[in-house]
Amino acid sequence: MRISKYKCALIVAALLLGGCATQNSHVFEGGSAVELRSFQTRAFDTTDKHKMMRTIIAVLQDLGFIIDKTDEDLGMVTGTKLSGYQIRMTVIVQPRGDKQLAVRASAIYNNNPIEDPLPYQDFFTALEKGIFLTAQKVD
Repeated sequence: MRISKYKCALIVAALLLGGCATQNSHVFEGGSAVELRSFQTRAFDTTDKHKMMRTIIAVLQDLGFIIDKTDEDLGMVTGTKLSGYQIRMTVIVQPRGDKQLAVRASAIYNNNPIEDPLPYQDFFTALEKGIFLTAQKVD
């Protein structure tokens, strides 16, 4: 079953992170895994891993996710959103050089990887706002 790009856009708009994936995953059929990684990853000008992890948890909760697991040593947060469908997102935080943290989000929708860049862009936009609010000490 293929879901049209228009339906995907509607799901994303309604759910913010409700992207969709088709059975014919282009990343696994000759597409570029590097391309997928490029829109799943952002670098942030901070080295405070603890604060970043706390912000990621807050943002996922704000987006309706239930936090399943966190591991600060590994820099991992996993959350699930259930509402007639299932989205699971895993976010990894790793140092990038001496002055940055790299944050990579990967999501699956009903057990299929989300490969559309829009849900990741929406997540990172929400994360940037969350980082700003954390920096301003707004709770």
